[in-house]
Amino acid sequence: MASTDWDLISSYAGLLCLASISIYAGAHGSLPKQKSNGTDKSVVQGDEDDEDDEGVADRLSSGDAWLFPVVSRLSSAFGMYAIMKFFGKEWINWFLAWYFSIAGVGSVWKSAASLMRFAVREERWKKFDRNRVLILKGPRELLSVSLRTPTIALFPLALIPSVLFNTSETNRKSALITDILALSFSHNALSLLKIDSFKTGCILLSGLFFYDIYWVFGTDVMLTVATSLDVPIKLLWPKSLSFASERGYTLLGLGDIVIPGTFVALALRYDHARAGGKGTFRKPYFYATLAAYFTGLVTTMTVMHVFGKAQPALLYLSPACMLSLFGVGIVRGELGDAWKWIDDGEVKKSVGDESGKGDENVEQVDGERKNKSKSKKRVQ
Repeated sequence: MASTDWDLISSYAGLLCLASISIYAGAHGSLPKQKSNGTDKSVVQGDEDDEDDEGVADRLSSGDAWLFPVVSRLSSAFGMYAIMKFFGKEWINWFLAWYFSIAGVGSVWKSAASLMRFAVREERWKKFDRNRVLILKGPRELLSVSLRTPTIALFPLALIPSVLFNTSETNRKSALITDILALSFSHNALSLLKIDSFKTGCILLSGLFFYDIYWVFGTDVMLTVATSLDVPIKLLWPKSLSFASERGYTLLGLGDIVIPGTFVALALRYDHARAGGKGTFRKPYFYATLAAYFTGLVTTMTVMHVFGKAQPALLYLSPACMLSLFGVGIVRGELGDAWKWIDDGEVKKSVGDESGKGDENVEQVDGERKNKSKSKKRVQ
């Protein structure tokens, strides 16, 4: 009987934790920021941080989802594969190392600021000094940036991963530095890349389900790109309990985190909308889809370990995430409402059962107030 390879199992467990934590954090980062209401006298109108400004985020619609698998695979994986075949991997690794090093500064900075903000809580965060940089050309304002003191202090630290990654002289970049950059890219992608409905999410996951099968089993494109490019577009974990690198690494591409992660994040925003945008709310759809992602990734790694061959993760992740949505929706009797719901960035008061109850209470209170006012007029 073969002995258990605990080094390899620990590597799988490490990737599972990194991927799940990344999706959990990124999904919460995709929630709409709490806006100050007009009754809060402590908040001056317009006195908000630029890091709070979400802008108008474009949502991926169902029409976009049909084209996404084709465009993403041809422009990214196949494009890089063709460049490596004709020019060699050294040139594209050099170019992408610079590109991701520069982009990584902003990505790590934003993720670090979000992490600190979560750690100190919102009330304490708002007590830090707000610093504004204003650039004028005559009377015209060219640039205005407002940041809290901790955000500014984190900028030098955000430079370190990119500098170490780009100045490393080893053939293989540090797995730790690669993971720091990759996790920050994943976190920001999940915070910014949003789909507008579960219908769009199912179209996207279904399309990539079939495309991943072809690109992994039908060609060597995905495997060649993933193993040849030494850039932070994947998570790495050493195949060793002592984190030694002699046996190599297990890896998971960011696409296998971000794509299903957008579906999990949408489930969290649906839970948030059902609760009427409250700060604390129940998350049945979010926990179900996150657990389904975890289960799908465990299945992927198990099959890969048993058969000793790379597996298309979305082959297992896509059905798992979609079935979790349908399962929870059917059990709760809300599948129709969930399927029709559109995430337009606005929290409405009449989404789902929970907020509907709130609306009934509001109507009852308003009715009581009107009756009282009428009775007062009659007395007068």
